[in-house]
Amino acid sequence: MTNLTEKYFNGRLAVQQRVLPTYRASFFDLLADSCKGGLSLLSGLPRAEESIAVAKILEVAKYQAGKNIHLFGGALYFCYQQGLINWLESWNPEVLIVEANPRYLATPAAVKWMHARGRKVIGWGLGAPVKNIFLKSRWASFANQFDALISYSQRGADEYAELGIAREKIFVAHNSVSRAPTHVQSQKSQVTNSTILFVGRLQERKRVDSLLRACAEMEAKPRLIIVGDGPEREKLKSLAEQFYPSAEFIGAKHGTELKPYFEEADLFVLPGTGGLAVQEAMSYGLPIIVAKGDGTQDDLVRAGNGWQIPTDDYGALVTTMKAALSDSAQLRKMGAESFRIVKDEINLEKMVAVFISAANFVTGR
Repeated sequence: MTNLTEKYFNGRLAVQQRVLPTYRASFFDLLADSCKGGLSLLSGLPRAEESIAVAKILEVAKYQAGKNIHLFGGALYFCYQQGLINWLESWNPEVLIVEANPRYLATPAAVKWMHARGRKVIGWGLGAPVKNIFLKSRWASFANQFDALISYSQRGADEYAELGIAREKIFVAHNSVSRAPTHVQSQKSQVTNSTILFVGRLQERKRVDSLLRACAEMEAKPRLIIVGDGPEREKLKSLAEQFYPSAEFIGAKHGTELKPYFEEADLFVLPGTGGLAVQEAMSYGLPIIVAKGDGTQDDLVRAGNGWQIPTDDYGALVTTMKAALSDSAQLRKMGAESFRIVKDEINLEKMVAVFISAANFVTGR
């Protein structure tokens, strides 16, 4: 018989976020379903220039609006979140999960409030990618205030361990935006005229310009489908007219609207940073080419299902695309492995399970 503590947290859980992106809403609702005492989330609004689409309501979790005071910018950016202590006093949680980011100035007061009442605090973050000895010392001091840490990736977990955090206090919740696929993977025919797919916001850091140029260098010209909108769209369409006129700009699509494009594709390519669509592409059995980022892609994209290439390395992009499109049978095998990874290892259900395990760990359950 399954022990309930493996599935549920019996206390009241609180989660602090600087902002609540729309793609995180389903995760917090799923997490709330596993909290017997309920879950309350506090977040504020982003800066206008960040262009983050935020969720305004949650269906299962309780939502509390905080007020973000944004200070300075760039490398000197800090955020003070008003209302954090009032929210804690009102919700009175047994465990608090906060973003493990030293730029958020209200966090130490929240930790102090929780610890003064014998409650536990978990930090959730990307890791601590610092090499400078002085900064490493400050990061270690910051990270040690938490009773446990949840990392987005194994790389981040290793960075926390390098700060001297005990391994048993570090949990890895692979960054996920989709539930495990419930459909059976469709069997695609052998690749003849390859179709390459990009899905994402059309902005400079996604390097779609490099993808257009790289397609032009392929011996057998692939069909290129670009799904998304953004500030770079018109510039990219003009570039396509020059380098790859057959490129198809579909515009923004969401949810089930994306399904036919994933089903038509043979290869998903993200030449720049970011990319929430990678996991969704894998759920349709697509092999992946992605630029190396903050470590969250390391666990998703492996030698068995795709390629990670250096950021802003155009030569590596061209070479990798040529290699990928040269072996259709291998592409199909890699696509099958992509599907297996998101079905069995990295999905919202697994992510929730890690959060519940961390909450039960710090409370000794």
